[in-house]
Amino acid sequence: MAEHIAKGEEFERKAEKKIKGWGLFGSKYEDAADLYQKAANSFKLAKSWDRAARVYIKLANCNLKSDSKHEAARAYVDGANCYKKTSPKQAISCLDQAVNIFLEINRLNMGARYCKDIGELHEQAQDFDQAIIYFERAAELYQTEEVNTSASQCKQKVAQFSAQLGKYQKAIQIYEEIARYSLNNNLLKYGARGHLLNAGICQLCKGDVVAINNALEKYEDFDPTFSRTREYRLLADLAAAFDEEDAAKFTAAVKEFDSISRLDAWRTTLLLRVKENIKAKELEEDDLT
Repeated sequence: MAEHIAKGEEFERKAEKKIKGWGLFGSKYEDAADLYQKAANSFKLAKSWDRAARVYIKLANCNLKSDSKHEAARAYVDGANCYKKTSPKQAISCLDQAVNIFLEINRLNMGARYCKDIGELHEQAQDFDQAIIYFERAAELYQTEEVNTSASQCKQKVAQFSAQLGKYQKAIQIYEEIARYSLNNNLLKYGARGHLLNAGICQLCKGDVVAINNALEKYEDFDPTFSRTREYRLLADLAAAFDEEDAAKFTAAVKEFDSISRLDAWRTTLLLRVKENIKAKELEEDDLT
């Protein structure tokens, strides 16, 4: 390790000396860039991630000086990958720089990819507001490039986090949009019922019985086969239990569905919120009597 550190420091010193010295326009930055790359590699071999990341940032700046923008963006990405091991906040900063450069040179697909990366880092940090911003941006860029599958994945993340934050209407609109898109695609149409189930659960979280029943009718218009699915039956039973303020009936409907098709943590969390709302209403009525 010590040997790799020593080599890294030597390459870094040489790079900085090269920049300060005389050279043909641009050439000294290209020479320095080669040395910074070697320094970063040495620090990585020593698992000195912060030092490697800082050198990658110097490499990025060097590449910008010689107008090698794509290489500069790649250096920021390499720096971010090192910082991911020690400082997610610094990794986000590097990726932000990379995204800006990729967009400047019209590499929208790459910009989308690293916006998604930033979104995932915010997700890991449980910062869902920021995660939404970056997944939305990634979705827009993917859509511009007609990478529709990746755009849809990012939109689903936006809907997921929006619902977690209580922004149910936003989540509903996204899930309904994805369901409609899926129904028009032979490869995706069987997944539409899952998106409609998610939208319906968000409707339940809003607590408007009329809106829930209207949504079920709308979903039948989207897909005439939906009313024959287990997802539809679950939503209809849950809507009835909510209307009747019957927590036991609500729990029974969830358990029956879950015994055949396991409900994931996200759906379970939202359904627990609905159940708590029903229980609260039951207590209100008990207090009144």
